This record gives sequence, structure tokens and C-alpha cells, in this order.
Amino acid sequence: MSSSDLAATARSLVAPGKGILAADESTGTMTKRLDGIGVASSEATRRAYRGMLFETPGMEQHISGVILYDETIRQQADDGRAFPDLLASRGVLPGIKVDSGAKALAGHPGETVTEGLDGLRERLAEYRGLGARFAKWRAVIAIGPGLPSPACLETNAHALARYAALCQEAGLVPIVEPEVLMDGAHDLDRCETVTTETLGLQFEALRAQGVQLEGMLLKPNMVISGTQAPTRAGVAEVAAATLRCFRRVVPAAVPGIVFLSGGQSDLEATEHLDAMNRMGPHPWQLSFSYGRALQAPALAAWAGKAENRETAQRIFAHRAACNGAARDGRWTRSMEQMG
Repeated sequence: MSSSDLAATARSLVAPGKGILAADESTGTMTKRLDGIGVASSEATRRAYRGMLFETPGMEQHISGVILYDETIRQQADDGRAFPDLLASRGVLPGIKVDSGAKALAGHPGETVTEGLDGLRERLAEYRGLGARFAKWRAVIAIGPGLPSPACLETNAHALARYAALCQEAGLVPIVEPEVLMDGAHDLDRCETVTTETLGLQFEALRAQGVQLEGMLLKPNMVISGTQAPTRAGVAEVAAATLRCFRRVVPAAVPGIVFLSGGQSDLEATEHLDAMNRMGPHPWQLSFSYGRALQAPALAAWAGKAENRETAQRIFAHRAACNGAARDGRWTRSMEQMG
């Protein structure tokens, strides 16, 4: 894929009114989610759940792409079509999670580095052949006493940059996800400081590895108070702090920022995205790449039962529509009421 093709794909993922569904939960994570609704996790139940989401009527109106897991990209819908082909037939771009998870960072207790670079070039070629058009790699940055360390930030930034360069070589748009976790009692200012440092180092590393900024997307956390903070910042404060941070360190050449929900409630994630888009214009498109914030209500409604499929799909479509409106700064609380 040429540089212009990569840029066009990146732009299509952040098209007006649309965002990305993160359906790339590992088997372990998906098992926990299914356990939570009393459904035994198996290849068949995971396929049935993902198929329910992907076949939702009208999903393509607000979902531009779907991040898949290794198991899912190889699965088929009930009609025999591979999931990537099903999505592509609806104008939805298939993507793939390619990291192998965060592992303990040697010599730095409480910190992690995301692994998966070994053999990545070959895996990317295979995923491209299976239909993927973009990829995702997540780094995890914890805030705490003495954390994050420079070693943690630099190691993860370097790994993300190498991944991004390999993606573009393979003709895939890389989604670069350095997530500063919400866990902890830190305040909004502390999150802003750490997020600014994290993203500053990240773009230095991307430039050093020759990554074409026009052909990538950034998937960051919002600047938000820790979940255990005594006083948590409001919607307007979160939106203003997040935009202030990004304007300082995210180059305008990046076509879009697709936020992760990072433990926020469905409503919080939508409110914050809407508030930021109302504060525009911005040099980049501000969209979403949500997992739980799009899926949780639909998963609960589905409960593993075929007779609940249509109800769960309506709930998922509604959540996608609300976030599609927030992506354009058009969301209102009245939209939360399903018709």
C-alpha cells in the first residue's frame, strides 16, 4: 500500500460521524466478560457474540472499522463468510490487534513493557492476506509513587514506533496506543503531566523510526482524574485538559485521534468526546475506538441467548449512534433514550 493509500485508509477510519469498535479482547478477557453474564466461554460462544455485533443492522452508519483478535479474524459468520469479508462488504474496515500483551518490565517493579515484535513482520503479512487493513498495539503506563519511570516510557515508545514502522511497510495503518491508566488516586494535573510526557516521547520515537504520520492514528487516554481521586474533574475540565495536552505534543499531520474509553462508563466516554468536539475546530479528527463503552450494554442484553440477539443489536446500534453524534459534537442527553 502506498503512502497515499495509507493516508486515505487512516482518514476513512475517522470519517464524520464514525468511529472504531474495539472487539480485540483476548480469549482470557473475553472469558471474563462471558463469565460475567453466566455464559461458558468457547470458540463457538465467542464467535456467536462477535457475529451478533458485526451483523447489527445499520452498524456501518457509525462504525468505520473493527479491531479483531487473532481468533476472530479467522472465524466465519453463520453464512460462511469470513468475518473480515463480512465487515468489508458493509464498508467497515477490518483491523487486527498484533501485540502479545504487557509483561513485567525487568528491573522496574509495577511497570510493564508490551511484547510481540519478534516475528511481527511475518504476522503482519499474514493478517494483510486475511483482510486486515489496519492494526493496533497497546502500551500500558501506570501512574503511582515514582511511576512512570523514564525507562518504562522510553521502552514502550520505542516498541510502539517499531511496530508502527513495520505496519506501514506491510501496508497496514498502525493505531498507536500508549495508554496512561486511570487506576490510582492521582488528580487531573498529574494525569496531564504524565500524558504530555508520554506522547512527547512517543512522537520523538515515531519520527526516529521513519513513521509516516499521515498514515497512522493515535489511540490515547483522555486526561482524566484517577478512579480513586478524592475529587474527580468534571466533563468540561477533562475536555479542556485533554485538548491542551494534545495541542502541545500531537503533530497536526496525524489525521485522527481515536480515544480509548479506559474504564470510563458508557455515558462518561460519550460526554467527554462530545465536549471536546464542541471545543473545535481541531487540527485532527477526534473520534473513538471503544471496547466496553460500546459493548457492555449489548453483552448484558444478549446473555448468550439467540432470542435476545435482535434486542442486543438494537442496544449496540444505539450506543454506536450516540458516540457517532459525540464524534461530531452533536450528542445530547435526550439521545440516550432508546426509541
